[in-house]
Amino acid sequence: MGSAFAGKTALVTGSGRGIGRALAVGLAAEGADVVLVARSREELEGTAALVSTKATVISADLRELSAVAAVAAEAGPVDILINNAAVPWPAGPTATLDPAEFAAAVALNVTAVAALTIHLLPGMLERRWGRIVNLSSGAAQMPAFLNGGNAYTTTKVAVEGHTVNLAAELDGTGVTANIYRPGTVATSMMTWVREGGGTAMDPTVQAYFADVQQQGQLLTPEQSAGFLLARLGGEETGQTWHAEDGIVARLDSERG
Repeated sequence: MGSAFAGKTALVTGSGRGIGRALAVGLAAEGADVVLVARSREELEGTAALVSTKATVISADLRELSAVAAVAAEAGPVDILINNAAVPWPAGPTATLDPAEFAAAVALNVTAVAALTIHLLPGMLERRWGRIVNLSSGAAQMPAFLNGGNAYTTTKVAVEGHTVNLAAELDGTGVTANIYRPGTVATSMMTWVREGGGTAMDPTVQAYFADVQQQGQLLTPEQSAGFLLARLGGEETGQTWHAEDGIVARLDSERG
Protein backbone atom coordinates (compact mmCIF):
# COMPACT_ATOMS: atom_id res chain seq x y z
CA MET A 1 0.00 0.00 0.00
CA GLY A 2 1.19 3.49 -0.80
CA SER A 3 1.15 6.39 1.62
CA ALA A 4 0.55 9.50 -0.47
CA PHE A 5 -2.83 10.06 1.20
CA ALA A 6 -2.29 8.27 4.52
CA GLY A 7 -4.39 9.91 7.22
CA LYS A 8 -6.70 11.53 4.67
CA THR A 9 -10.34 10.78 4.01
CA ALA A 10 -11.59 10.79 0.44
CA LEU A 11 -15.22 10.91 -0.65
CA VAL A 12 -16.01 9.69 -4.16
CA THR A 13 -19.49 9.96 -5.61
CA GLY A 14 -20.63 7.39 -8.14
CA SER A 15 -18.12 4.96 -6.65
CA GLY A 16 -20.17 1.81 -7.09
CA ARG A 17 -18.68 1.07 -10.51
CA GLY A 18 -16.60 2.40 -13.39
CA ILE A 19 -14.27 5.35 -12.92
CA GLY A 20 -15.65 6.10 -9.45
CA ARG A 21 -14.85 2.60 -8.23
CA ALA A 22 -11.37 2.74 -9.76
CA LEU A 23 -10.71 6.09 -8.10
CA ALA A 24 -11.83 4.84 -4.70
CA VAL A 25 -9.69 1.70 -4.97
CA GLY A 26 -6.72 3.80 -6.11
CA LEU A 27 -7.10 6.29 -3.26
CA ALA A 28 -7.28 3.47 -0.74
CA ALA A 29 -4.13 1.96 -2.25
CA GLU A 30 -2.45 5.28 -1.45
CA GLY A 31 -3.56 5.03 2.17
CA ALA A 32 -6.76 7.09 2.22
CA ASP A 33 -9.88 6.04 4.04
CA VAL A 34 -12.75 6.21 1.57
CA VAL A 35 -16.36 7.30 1.73
CA LEU A 36 -18.26 5.55 -1.04
CA VAL A 37 -21.43 7.22 -2.29
CA ALA A 38 -23.91 6.08 -4.93
CA ARG A 39 -27.52 4.95 -5.17
CA SER A 40 -26.84 1.20 -5.28
CA ARG A 41 -25.73 -0.18 -1.92
CA GLU A 42 -24.95 -3.53 -3.52
CA GLU A 43 -22.50 -1.94 -5.96
CA LEU A 44 -20.94 0.12 -3.17
CA GLU A 45 -20.44 -3.00 -1.06
CA GLY A 46 -18.65 -4.49 -4.04
CA THR A 47 -16.28 -1.52 -4.10
CA ALA A 48 -15.78 -1.66 -0.33
CA ALA A 49 -14.68 -5.29 -0.66
CA LEU A 50 -11.84 -4.17 -2.93
CA VAL A 51 -10.24 -1.68 -0.54
CA SER A 52 -8.03 -2.42 2.46
CA THR A 53 -8.46 0.90 4.27
CA LYS A 54 -11.59 2.00 6.12
CA ALA A 55 -14.56 2.20 3.76
CA THR A 56 -17.79 3.96 4.69
CA VAL A 57 -20.72 3.04 2.44
CA ILE A 58 -23.50 5.59 1.95
CA SER A 59 -26.37 4.84 -0.39
CA ALA A 60 -28.05 8.08 -1.44
CA ASP A 61 -29.84 9.80 -4.30
CA LEU A 62 -27.84 12.99 -4.67
CA ARG A 63 -30.56 14.63 -6.73
CA GLU A 64 -32.17 15.46 -3.38
CA LEU A 65 -30.54 18.28 -1.41
CA SER A 66 -31.59 16.67 1.86
CA ALA A 67 -29.71 13.54 0.81
CA VAL A 68 -26.59 15.58 0.01
CA ALA A 69 -26.71 17.14 3.48
CA ALA A 70 -27.15 13.71 5.08
CA VAL A 71 -24.17 12.33 3.15
CA ALA A 72 -21.96 15.19 4.31
CA ALA A 73 -23.05 14.73 7.91
CA GLU A 74 -22.41 10.97 7.88
CA ALA A 75 -19.07 11.33 6.09
CA GLY A 76 -17.62 13.72 8.68
CA PRO A 77 -14.35 15.53 7.88
CA VAL A 78 -13.35 14.96 4.26
CA ASP A 79 -9.98 15.97 2.79
CA ILE A 80 -10.45 14.84 -0.80
CA LEU A 81 -13.74 15.28 -2.65
CA ILE A 82 -14.16 13.75 -6.09
CA ASN A 83 -17.49 14.58 -7.69
CA ASN A 84 -17.80 11.80 -10.25
CA ALA A 85 -21.51 10.90 -10.27
CA ALA A 86 -23.42 12.04 -13.36
CA VAL A 87 -26.09 10.90 -15.77
CA PRO A 88 -26.04 11.30 -19.59
CA TRP A 89 -29.79 11.53 -19.97
CA PRO A 90 -32.15 12.85 -21.21
CA ALA A 91 -30.95 12.51 -24.79
CA GLY A 92 -32.53 13.49 -28.06
CA PRO A 93 -33.57 16.68 -29.87
CA THR A 94 -34.03 19.45 -27.32
CA ALA A 95 -37.58 20.18 -28.49
CA THR A 96 -38.58 16.64 -27.46
CA LEU A 97 -37.03 16.58 -23.97
CA ASP A 98 -38.99 16.36 -20.74
CA PRO A 99 -38.16 19.49 -18.69
CA ALA A 100 -38.45 17.45 -15.49
CA GLU A 101 -35.82 14.99 -16.71
CA PHE A 102 -33.58 17.88 -17.75
CA ALA A 103 -33.94 19.38 -14.27
CA ALA A 104 -33.14 16.01 -12.67
CA ALA A 105 -29.93 15.80 -14.69
CA VAL A 106 -28.95 19.30 -13.56
CA ALA A 107 -29.75 18.35 -9.96
CA LEU A 108 -27.27 15.47 -10.00
CA ASN A 109 -24.65 16.70 -12.44
CA VAL A 110 -24.41 20.29 -11.19
CA THR A 111 -26.37 21.13 -8.04
CA ALA A 112 -25.18 18.09 -6.09
CA VAL A 113 -21.58 18.90 -7.05
CA ALA A 114 -21.88 22.42 -5.66
CA ALA A 115 -23.95 21.42 -2.64
CA LEU A 116 -21.57 18.68 -1.48
CA THR A 117 -18.67 21.09 -1.91
CA ILE A 118 -20.47 23.73 0.15
CA HIS A 119 -21.02 21.25 2.98
CA LEU A 120 -17.45 19.90 3.06
CA LEU A 121 -15.43 22.99 2.18
CA PRO A 122 -15.49 24.69 5.62
CA GLY A 123 -13.61 21.77 7.17
CA MET A 124 -11.00 21.81 4.41
CA LEU A 125 -10.47 25.53 4.89
CA GLU A 126 -10.14 25.09 8.64
CA ARG A 127 -7.48 22.40 8.16
CA ARG A 128 -5.88 24.43 5.34
CA TRP A 129 -5.70 21.40 3.08
CA GLY A 130 -8.16 19.95 0.64
CA ARG A 131 -8.47 18.57 -2.87
CA ILE A 132 -11.65 18.99 -4.90
CA VAL A 133 -11.89 17.42 -8.35
CA ASN A 134 -14.97 17.63 -10.51
CA LEU A 135 -15.21 15.21 -13.41
CA SER A 136 -16.23 16.77 -16.69
CA SER A 137 -16.18 15.65 -20.30
CA GLY A 138 -14.79 16.52 -23.70
CA ALA A 139 -18.35 17.70 -24.38
CA ALA A 140 -17.53 20.84 -22.40
CA GLN A 141 -14.61 21.56 -24.71
CA MET A 142 -16.63 20.89 -27.86
CA PRO A 143 -20.27 21.69 -26.97
CA ALA A 144 -21.48 21.28 -30.54
CA PHE A 145 -20.17 17.73 -30.85
CA LEU A 146 -22.62 15.80 -28.68
CA ASN A 147 -25.57 16.55 -30.92
CA GLY A 148 -28.62 15.28 -29.06
CA GLY A 149 -26.90 15.46 -25.69
CA ASN A 150 -27.86 19.01 -24.73
CA ALA A 151 -28.59 18.22 -21.09
CA TYR A 152 -25.28 16.45 -20.48
CA THR A 153 -23.27 19.06 -22.36
CA THR A 154 -24.98 21.91 -20.50
CA THR A 155 -24.24 20.37 -17.12
CA LYS A 156 -20.57 19.73 -17.87
CA VAL A 157 -20.02 23.28 -19.10
CA ALA A 158 -21.65 24.51 -15.89
CA VAL A 159 -19.47 22.27 -13.71
CA GLU A 160 -16.33 23.58 -15.37
CA GLY A 161 -17.36 27.20 -14.79
CA HIS A 162 -18.15 26.44 -11.15
CA THR A 163 -14.78 24.76 -10.65
CA VAL A 164 -12.61 27.46 -12.20
CA ASN A 165 -14.44 30.19 -10.30
CA LEU A 166 -14.12 28.22 -7.05
CA ALA A 167 -10.39 27.73 -7.61
CA ALA A 168 -9.87 31.47 -7.94
CA GLU A 169 -11.77 32.04 -4.71
CA LEU A 170 -9.68 29.44 -2.87
CA ASP A 171 -6.28 30.61 -4.10
CA GLY A 172 -3.77 30.56 -1.26
CA THR A 173 -5.97 28.64 1.17
CA GLY A 174 -4.34 25.23 0.74
CA VAL A 175 -7.49 23.90 -0.89
CA THR A 176 -7.37 23.24 -4.62
CA ALA A 177 -10.15 22.75 -7.15
CA ASN A 178 -9.56 21.18 -10.54
CA ILE A 179 -11.43 19.69 -13.50
CA TYR A 180 -10.75 16.22 -14.87
CA ARG A 181 -11.86 15.12 -18.33
CA PRO A 182 -11.46 11.35 -18.09
CA GLY A 183 -11.32 10.52 -21.78
CA THR A 184 -13.40 7.91 -23.58
CA VAL A 185 -13.68 5.10 -21.06
CA ALA A 186 -15.24 1.63 -21.10
CA THR A 187 -18.06 2.31 -18.65
CA SER A 188 -21.79 1.65 -18.43
CA MET A 189 -22.36 5.24 -19.54
CA MET A 190 -20.41 4.62 -22.71
CA THR A 191 -22.40 1.45 -23.35
CA TRP A 192 -25.59 3.46 -22.87
CA VAL A 193 -24.45 6.03 -25.43
CA ARG A 194 -23.54 3.36 -27.99
CA GLU A 195 -26.48 1.05 -27.54
CA GLY A 196 -29.30 2.75 -25.65
CA GLY A 197 -29.73 6.47 -25.15
CA GLY A 198 -27.32 7.16 -27.95
CA THR A 199 -29.97 6.09 -30.43
CA ALA A 200 -31.71 9.38 -29.65
CA MET A 201 -28.59 11.33 -30.58
CA ASP A 202 -27.33 12.28 -34.00
CA PRO A 203 -26.30 9.05 -35.78
CA THR A 204 -22.78 10.39 -36.32
CA VAL A 205 -22.31 10.68 -32.56
CA GLN A 206 -23.33 7.11 -31.90
CA ALA A 207 -21.22 5.93 -34.85
CA TYR A 208 -18.19 7.77 -33.48
CA PHE A 209 -18.35 6.05 -30.09
CA ALA A 210 -19.06 2.67 -31.68
CA ASP A 211 -15.97 3.10 -33.83
CA VAL A 212 -13.81 4.03 -30.83
CA GLN A 213 -14.96 0.84 -29.12
CA GLN A 214 -14.39 -1.33 -32.19
CA GLN A 215 -10.89 0.09 -32.65
CA GLY A 216 -9.98 -0.84 -29.08
CA GLN A 217 -9.34 2.80 -28.16
CA LEU A 218 -11.39 2.91 -24.97
CA LEU A 219 -9.48 3.48 -21.75
CA THR A 220 -10.19 1.18 -18.84
CA PRO A 221 -11.59 2.86 -15.70
CA GLU A 222 -8.33 2.01 -13.95
CA GLN A 223 -6.23 3.72 -16.61
CA SER A 224 -8.31 6.88 -16.48
CA ALA A 225 -8.33 6.92 -12.68
CA GLY A 226 -4.57 6.46 -12.61
CA PHE A 227 -3.99 9.58 -14.69
CA LEU A 228 -6.01 11.64 -12.20
CA LEU A 229 -4.50 10.12 -9.07
CA ALA A 230 -1.01 10.89 -10.34
CA ARG A 231 -1.82 14.62 -10.18
CA LEU A 232 -4.11 14.79 -7.18
CA GLY A 233 -1.54 15.41 -4.49
CA GLY A 234 0.03 18.46 -6.15
CA GLU A 235 -0.61 22.15 -5.58
CA GLU A 236 -2.05 22.92 -9.03
CA THR A 237 -5.46 24.57 -8.94
CA GLY A 238 -7.93 25.89 -11.44
CA GLN A 239 -6.63 23.44 -14.02
CA THR A 240 -8.35 21.26 -16.58
CA TRP A 241 -6.66 17.89 -16.62
CA HIS A 242 -7.16 15.54 -19.56
CA ALA A 243 -6.67 11.79 -19.61
CA GLU A 244 -5.07 12.33 -23.01
CA ASP A 245 -2.29 14.36 -21.34
CA GLY A 246 -1.53 11.37 -19.14
CA ILE A 247 -1.39 9.09 -22.16
CA VAL A 248 1.08 11.38 -23.94
CA ALA A 249 3.25 11.66 -20.83
CA ARG A 250 3.30 7.88 -20.41
CA LEU A 251 4.25 7.31 -24.02
CA ASP A 252 7.03 9.91 -23.78
CA SER A 253 8.36 8.16 -20.68
CA GLU A 254 8.28 4.77 -22.38
CA ARG A 255 10.15 6.14 -25.37
CA GLY A 256 12.67 7.44 -22.87
